[in-house]
Amino acid sequence: MVSQLWQQAEHRYRQCEQPEFAPWFAHFAPTGHAPQPGESWRSPDMAKSLQRIADTRGEAFYRGELADEIDAFSLQHGGFLRKQDLADFTPEWVTPISVRYRGHDIWEIPPNGSGMIALQALGMLEALGNEPRNPVDALHRRIEATKLAYVDGLHYITEPDEMTANPEQMLSSDYLTARARLIGENALLPKHGNPIKGGTVYLATADAEGNMVSFIQSNFDGFGSGMVVPGTGISLQNRGWSFSLSPNDANVLAPGKRPYHTIIPGFITRGEQAVGPFGVMGGFMQPQGHVQVVIALLEELLNPQAALDKPRWKWTHGKTVEVEPDFPDHLAQALARRGHTIVRANDGLTFGRGQIILRSANTGGLQGGTEPRADGAVLPV
Repeated sequence: MVSQLWQQAEHRYRQCEQPEFAPWFAHFAPTGHAPQPGESWRSPDMAKSLQRIADTRGEAFYRGELADEIDAFSLQHGGFLRKQDLADFTPEWVTPISVRYRGHDIWEIPPNGSGMIALQALGMLEALGNEPRNPVDALHRRIEATKLAYVDGLHYITEPDEMTANPEQMLSSDYLTARARLIGENALLPKHGNPIKGGTVYLATADAEGNMVSFIQSNFDGFGSGMVVPGTGISLQNRGWSFSLSPNDANVLAPGKRPYHTIIPGFITRGEQAVGPFGVMGGFMQPQGHVQVVIALLEELLNPQAALDKPRWKWTHGKTVEVEPDFPDHLAQALARRGHTIVRANDGLTFGRGQIILRSANTGGLQGGTEPRADGAVLPV
């Protein structure tokens, strides 16, 4: 999969025929083409950048020579990123948000990330009670809950202090129950609700001492902007794509503001005990992937690998749902009879890439699963 995505990026940037993409080709396609499967690729520029970052404990990137090079490259090509922006950055510790689902607490990073979408969908499914025995009914219910959560998220999620509805309101049991009641026998055209009452590379790791980490980072769209700072190996991200220029939109562009984003590591606990980290990469597929793997783990009681192996679906807009090539045809046809517009994708490239680690409550042993749609591994060390 990595080779396919690399080749797609090469094709896209060649079509642009803009000189600012020349450093991308020099760095990521030094032999004149994107690497083929099994072909070696080296990044001496990135190695030097990482060494400079390590030697200066990060100062080179935020205030030193790498910051100078990023600033000069951005200025040369009409970008807005400046050295002062890097110097002004500070890490932020946040309190995760959660909902209860099937006796477990599911945790996500709060807005401006899209993890709340996954929590809302799971909260609606919890409000609806036990899943129906009919697999079509169960799948229809999951899709509808995800749609309702997504339109809420796209409408409200932005910087926390600029949201017109806060996470507590959007995750309240009363609101999620009211949203769940909208789910009927047929596909609905989802609209955002009003929760105001009176007043989005993933890895998971665990050790023998019980420490567990759910971690994600991203350039957003593949190689990000495709703008590579010459001599550094640094590809600038394009998270600004999620901003809006409409003044009425929650994600309207503003100075110092972060956009709605899809960087959402997940975590499961039961009582006071950590069960394990999980994540599904893939842009706007991420919250939907979180919903599907959590249901597979806690509702269908699948092991981590089986949960990741399951064929996936993806709501895109309106009543349209894309399904993977190996998604069961009888389920696709049954969903179509419920009013869903089913589109079968040609491949699984856009259906997310996940990793899971779970700890057994009985033995303390660890189970891992890795994404079959991408290059990944479960590595006991």
